[in-house]
Amino acid sequence: MRLRIHHTSHYTYTAPVSYGLLQLRQTPKSRAGQQVLGWELKIEGGRVEAEYEDQNANWVQLVSVTPGASELVITSDGEVEVEDKAGVVGTHRGFAPLWLFRRSTPLTRAGAHVRKIARAAPDNTDGDIARLHVLAGLVRDAIRYEPGWTDVDTKAEDALEAGHGVCQDHAHVFISAARLLGYPARYAGGYLMMNDRVHQDAGHAWAEVHVDRLGWVGFDISNAISPDSRYVRVATGLDYREAAPVSGMRFGAASESLDVSIQVQQQ
Repeated sequence: MRLRIHHTSHYTYTAPVSYGLLQLRQTPKSRAGQQVLGWELKIEGGRVEAEYEDQNANWVQLVSVTPGASELVITSDGEVEVEDKAGVVGTHRGFAPLWLFRRSTPLTRAGAHVRKIARAAPDNTDGDIARLHVLAGLVRDAIRYEPGWTDVDTKAEDALEAGHGVCQDHAHVFISAARLLGYPARYAGGYLMMNDRVHQDAGHAWAEVHVDRLGWVGFDISNAISPDSRYVRVATGLDYREAAPVSGMRFGAASESLDVSIQVQQQ
């Protein structure tokens, strides 16, 4: 399936910015089952200072804000051909060793709630994939999908205690529990073509687990499916912070507002 993506992030500042530097992970790469046919990044109110591949094989661009700017507009636009591989990404790539993905982070650290979820997962006598799908269902049942209750800093334990959250929370809890069961697990972020609409106000997140003989396999807990040809994979990491589409810093007393517009549609 060929997908067209248009993603705009519009920052408005209450006062001119003296200095700002952003780290972007918004450029998908050609990987197993995914071929980038064309991709363009446009910046208004800033410029790209450097580009590099990080430890997770994500493409990263460092963007500086033009001194004195009161607006910054980042637009990503492109086409990607995606094949349905039942969520199988395959061989591990990147500079980070596979064992690193068994390590917890502040967002994925397991507490009593995560441990309870992990204990409820069956053993793997029916196979790792069946076990992980059961685990995904347990996480989905424990956290009702409901925007507005969590944010990018919400920890897995807190989302479970609250009982509601979004795809990022589902991914963090699943990753935390999978690591307790001995699997390398990571966070994946990108785009999803929705069946009922083109316009979206946020990207999508899911999890990936490394399974013997298959490699990395994706699990979208929120939608009870492994990623198919509607998913465009952009960045991965130990948690959201390593795969965030935008992160950064700025100096000055100005506050900011952000308006995000995403369109994903079949070509």
